[in-house]
Amino acid sequence: MVKIYVIDTNVLIQAPYAIHCFDDNFVVLPLVVIEELDKLKKSDGEKGVNARKTIRILEQLRQKGNLLEGVPLKNGGILQVEKNFVHVELPHDLPEDTMDNRILKVCRGLQENHPEQIVLVTKDILLRIKAQIIGIRAEDFTTEQVEEEQYTGRTEIYAPEEQFEQFTRCGISVKDVYGCDEHGNHYIPELAENEFVIIKADQSVKKTQLGRVENGMIIKLDYKKSCPYGVKPRNAGQYFLQEALMQPASKAPLVIVKGMAGTSKTFYSLAVGLEKLLNNPTGEYRKILICRPNAQFDSDIGFLPGDEQEKISPLMRPIIDNLEQLIDSNEEERYNDESELQGKIDEIFGRNIIQMEALNFIRGRSIVKTYLIIDEAQNMTPNQAKGIITRAGKDTKIILLGDPKQIDRSFLDERTNGLSYASEYMKGSPLCWQISFTAEECERSPLAMDAIKRL
Repeated sequence: MVKIYVIDTNVLIQAPYAIHCFDDNFVVLPLVVIEELDKLKKSDGEKGVNARKTIRILEQLRQKGNLLEGVPLKNGGILQVEKNFVHVELPHDLPEDTMDNRILKVCRGLQENHPEQIVLVTKDILLRIKAQIIGIRAEDFTTEQVEEEQYTGRTEIYAPEEQFEQFTRCGISVKDVYGCDEHGNHYIPELAENEFVIIKADQSVKKTQLGRVENGMIIKLDYKKSCPYGVKPRNAGQYFLQEALMQPASKAPLVIVKGMAGTSKTFYSLAVGLEKLLNNPTGEYRKILICRPNAQFDSDIGFLPGDEQEKISPLMRPIIDNLEQLIDSNEEERYNDESELQGKIDEIFGRNIIQMEALNFIRGRSIVKTYLIIDEAQNMTPNQAKGIITRAGKDTKIILLGDPKQIDRSFLDERTNGLSYASEYMKGSPLCWQISFTAEECERSPLAMDAIKRL
């Protein structure tokens, strides 16, 4: 049965191409959505950009026919702008003059002639709840939604004793290893390119090795013995992270790191960057560039006082905290002379070794020979993640860091944010290295560890 999808504005603001994602069904845009797009077209940041993209798509379709009567879409569907049903009544508890409720009136009006076909598509959870209350089927926009069980970039496997002993010399074929489920049953694991593995000897499971999948073989880590900027790995996750970060941009241009706060994602990324630029300057990178998406900040940056650096400095404070620990590794004396410590930080920024920018300011740039860290990447939309990755110039390394369970941005969740989206679609790419930290790999205080277990 052909369905009639009524599209909310927030779907188009997140994914302008959404109009073409409903196969051979009818796509209906209430006139109020057109009005909202008109109000948003001059907005700063991604909202304005995506509103303008959507308007251009609608203009291309308008030139092919009458939008009020319906225009064919490339996938066989029909797009129609609906301006009727102004006088459809809603329950008295729902005021008729709000944008959301005007969309509900269109749904209810269409429902009179098509009771089983109407589906409201919106990113707004409350609007989906209101739709259900008045008997309208409502769904989230799921085209960009990744699987619930997300790719972690790591796994545990078992190897025969003989191959295990020879691992460091010649590696192990992926055909010679096996997994073991909770019931003790063996299975053949599906290992992705660049996936990290903890290898256990099947005759002595206390023996372990760390490796990585490459061209059908599991090979040892190249940088296991490294200590970038004096930092030594404390757990398997950090060994894997160090391996991905230390690899040159020619081999590992994209690194995606997921994990809760306290797993040293940002700290380790900065340590490797400083190692490459200061301790052992090889000329790989010209600078470290750091961005930290923030939902409110990205939309309000133009109204904040000061220049770009003054505008973004409050949001970059976590980066400064990590730098303080890296620059002065002596925990007992680190804060004895605050002015000296601040002077060291200022010198790094003064020499342009590290630069910090708002995510909006990267749009349109081609970033070359740069060690680019995107912190809190779970607050990016899939469109932003795509824009960042596709903007990488020659010899640039992009590092996406974040926790998909800590979303601060409206209409994003654990399965639709840019970090999870990039992780899912870049899985298996020879140019993408991924690692997810476990809760046990949190390296903060004993209190933080205890809170993770208890709260």
